[in-house]
Amino acid sequence: MTTELSLFPNEPPAAAGATPLAHRLRPETLDEFFGQEQLLGPGKPLRAAIESGSVSSMVLWGPPGCGKTTLARLLARYTDKEFVNFSAVTEGVPRVREIIREAEQRRRVEGKGTILFCDEIHRFNRAQQDAFLPSVEAGVITLIGATTENPSFELNSALLSRLRVFVLEPLSADAIRAIVVRGWQKLAPDGPEPPPLADDALDLLVRHADGDARRALNATEALHRDVTRTRRGAEPEPVTAAHVSAVLERRIAQYDKSGEQHYNVISALHKAVRGSDVEGALYWFARMVEGGEDMLYIARRVVRMATEDIGLADPRALSITLAAKDAYDFLGSPEGELAIAEAIVYLAAAPKSNKVYAAWGAAQQAARDYPAEPVPLHIRNAPTGLMKDLGYGGGYRYDHAEGGHAAGQEYLPDALRGAKWYEPADAGYEKTLAERLAWWAKQKVNARSGGAE
Repeated sequence: MTTELSLFPNEPPAAAGATPLAHRLRPETLDEFFGQEQLLGPGKPLRAAIESGSVSSMVLWGPPGCGKTTLARLLARYTDKEFVNFSAVTEGVPRVREIIREAEQRRRVEGKGTILFCDEIHRFNRAQQDAFLPSVEAGVITLIGATTENPSFELNSALLSRLRVFVLEPLSADAIRAIVVRGWQKLAPDGPEPPPLADDALDLLVRHADGDARRALNATEALHRDVTRTRRGAEPEPVTAAHVSAVLERRIAQYDKSGEQHYNVISALHKAVRGSDVEGALYWFARMVEGGEDMLYIARRVVRMATEDIGLADPRALSITLAAKDAYDFLGSPEGELAIAEAIVYLAAAPKSNKVYAAWGAAQQAARDYPAEPVPLHIRNAPTGLMKDLGYGGGYRYDHAEGGHAAGQEYLPDALRGAKWYEPADAGYEKTLAERLAWWAKQKVNARSGGAE
């Protein structure tokens, strides 16, 4: 697939400077579409469907600037259907119904189908999305939705079941680099010949874009304006990273604290801690902080990590995470963030064990499987004479009064005798616990033997 990008051929030259560069570089054919080879490469199903004109209803899911809107517009070029653009941000259900009425008339009078492109489809709530259903089912419209959010969370199941989901990826660094270079070259007709971009300047523009072509081209255009304004009449020395840094706005972390990124990044933080990767854990924590995440949410999850993944391999982990939460409550941001960071580093470096987590899960399952087992008589409470007469508490042996502080009695219902859910790991403090439990087991055996005699 060629990676060339072309300008709109019918665009008047006078309008070029007023039209955003990202719009002027939109491809006009699939061969000019940059990236997404996993969907549009030779022989790929989506490309074949588009080129044959047999496009069905679908949703294009991907991050900003990956080409969702451009791809939807290209679809219209490969079909004889009417293409109608609709934004779920600025328009509502009444406009949807109007479009559907027009589509029904178009099909009845002209025999022509309609493609309804709904940008930001996730902005419609689940009830509003139902407005599309009858017409999609009847084939009155072919619905193409574009969204930056996970369709599993944002689209209702009835609509989602009628759409094919195509996942678009962020553009690679090489793709962004080629787009920036081409965009810089295309800006030359707008004024004096721009000076060349030094490699470090180009690298910074690529990193700034974070896989977003629109962001890359907007930054390129802003840089061009600044360069032509400040260097008018000067020698065309290469533009360096220092100049780019002065022009670019502060980067905003790619993070959505109410969407899929929220769950993906906290998952990455948790798994980095579990994997004892200090740098990885700190990076994902920083991403959440930069994204504006609720710090107490992070603190709660860090406490959970202490109990789930460190457990009794290091009992201090729970105390440290709770202390970090209290420190953040006391200090607030940004000072309190350091306390959470310290706790995260401690957890990542600590010995790991999920043995208590697993034992608790097994005990819960046993309680569900055996929900009505009677408490053995000898360990029942006996506050009244009647209860004592019925055998409550009868035969109970007081452990502190026994040699070795172990009476060796059974404390599980008969149906669960012999169950063993907690198996300490051979690491950290749990190694000591394993030795203690082995000692207690020996004491209980001795106590039972003594009682038998």
